[in-house]
Amino acid sequence: MRILVVEDDPLVREFVVEALRDEGWNVIEAGEGEEALSQCRTKHPDVLVTDIKLPGRIDGWQIAERCRERDPGLPVIYVTGFSPVEARPVPDSLTLHKPYHPDRIVEAIRTMGKERPSFG
Repeated sequence: MRILVVEDDPLVREFVVEALRDEGWNVIEAGEGEEALSQCRTKHPDVLVTDIKLPGRIDGWQIAERCRERDPGLPVIYVTGFSPVEARPVPDSLTLHKPYHPDRIVEAIRTMGKERPSFG
């Protein structure tokens, strides 16, 4: 499974990426919106994990919306440190609030990414 992780805090991103790679997953990283959109277009993730609040003009909501233009069924896990924030009402999405234990994100990805064919 290929997972795109979008997180502007390098320490949090490293923590999440390491936990996901320990599960044997192919993890793509991005630190801001433009980079995330480029990765989404070229790497075709099976699951998107994105922080909602990001530096620059593109936030996590916009990343998910644009990635879903290419793949309408893309599972999205929104991550936020600002409570309470509810995900926009789109199918196959959920919200995790920071701080979270790595087991929570691993479980969420297993649940959301199951039985999805990989693009490759």
